[in-house]
Amino acid sequence: MNWIIWIILPLAGLTLGWTIRWLYARFQLTASEQRAERIKQDAIKEADAKKKEILLEAKEQVIRDRNQLERETRERRAELQRYERRVLQKEETIDKKTAQIEKTEQVLTDKERDLQERDNALGMEEERYRAELERISGLTVDEAKALIIQDLESEAKHDAQGLINKIEQEANLSAEKKARDVLIATIQRLSTEVTGEVTVATVTLPNDEMKGRIIGREGRNIRTLETMTGVDIIIDDTPEAVVISCFDPVRREIAKIALERLITDGRIHPARIEEIVTKVTKDISQKIFEEGEKVLFDLGIHNINQEAIRTLGRLYFRTSYGQNVLYHSKEVAIIAGILAAEIGANRELAKRGALLHDIGKGIESDSDLNHAEIGMDMARKMGEDPRIINAIGSHHNDIEPSCIESVLVQIADAISAARPGARRETLDNYVKRLENLENIATGFTGVDKAFAIQAGRELRIIVNNEAVNDEESRDLAKQIAKKIENDLRYPGRIKVTIIRETRITEYAR
Repeated sequence: MNWIIWIILPLAGLTLGWTIRWLYARFQLTASEQRAERIKQDAIKEADAKKKEILLEAKEQVIRDRNQLERETRERRAELQRYERRVLQKEETIDKKTAQIEKTEQVLTDKERDLQERDNALGMEEERYRAELERISGLTVDEAKALIIQDLESEAKHDAQGLINKIEQEANLSAEKKARDVLIATIQRLSTEVTGEVTVATVTLPNDEMKGRIIGREGRNIRTLETMTGVDIIIDDTPEAVVISCFDPVRREIAKIALERLITDGRIHPARIEEIVTKVTKDISQKIFEEGEKVLFDLGIHNINQEAIRTLGRLYFRTSYGQNVLYHSKEVAIIAGILAAEIGANRELAKRGALLHDIGKGIESDSDLNHAEIGMDMARKMGEDPRIINAIGSHHNDIEPSCIESVLVQIADAISAARPGARRETLDNYVKRLENLENIATGFTGVDKAFAIQAGRELRIIVNNEAVNDEESRDLAKQIAKKIENDLRYPGRIKVTIIRETRITEYAR
């Protein structure tokens, strides 16, 4: 029995514990459901309150929007009423103006009708008077008009001829004085240097011993220098001086500068002479360009290409009747510019045409054209103004001047050439004779270079050794001498010297 009790007692305890736990859980569930119900009821109440608040705000916004819309509607209605009143006023004004215009048109129509009637009446009266005048004068209307016009024309021609005669007389009286005043004013304003060119240059030596070094062993140094430059070097008893003689100022200048550099350097031998002459020749070419730029800068003339500047620079070493051609061209440009300013012509055009009028003399050409025609061709290639081309071609009257600037260039050229001390006729003739000597020699086949030296008493010719042999050289000298005798007039006699040499150069590397 005891063991049954020990079994029942635990079972009873377990049953009681489970029952108590179930009852506690049931109680807790009931409390949670009650809290959830309360939360739900609170949420429903809060939602209803929020809904009422939102609905109230929406109603208030609708009321505000409706009031705003009604206010805008009233304003637009008022504005439309104002526009309507304004349109009605304008319509009334237009109606009044239309009525007034109609009345005016009616009045004008009546006046036009009256005027037409008056014109008709006046036309009839005019016809009657015209018929009466034709009957009395015995002339028709056209005949009377022609007679009156003829009388007026005769009277006008008489008055015009009298006025023309008076103007011509006044012009003849004042033209010469005016022209003289303009030329005098131009010459007075002109201030240029007079540069005289000579055919010799003197090089100062440090001592007389230098003469022997210049001559060299068996004269090889002086021969090389004369051959390279085409000048005649005169070494005489003049103390500490050597004279360089040549009609070509470019060659004379090259020889002078080369000799001065050789003297300063102290190394005088054929190879050094050739080197110095080559360098000096390049320097003279640069000087030619600088002289062209300088005269353009002095005159304020621009937009001239490089080749034209070099051509102008070559005029620095050209002379015409003893007058430096570049200085002459610059002088002509100054005179032409002053004349153009005096008479109101195009000053820049006159200056440019005057500067370029002798540019043909600086062009190395074998053409038979004169320097004016050669200058015109170059100006065309440069794209110069047709008036400048005409000024170049017409400055010696080869063509007719086409503008006043061309005439001014002619006048300025004449003034520059005719002023006292500008030209020396004898020197120019002498230079032309030497040029003709060289041109005769270079006209023969096989001649490389020709130099007139010894004041024109000797013609030194360098021939191509491959084109001319020794026998042909002798024959060539005779032919050149014969042509000189036939073509030129000269005092004394001229020595013709042919130089033919073979030069072989190799380099040891």
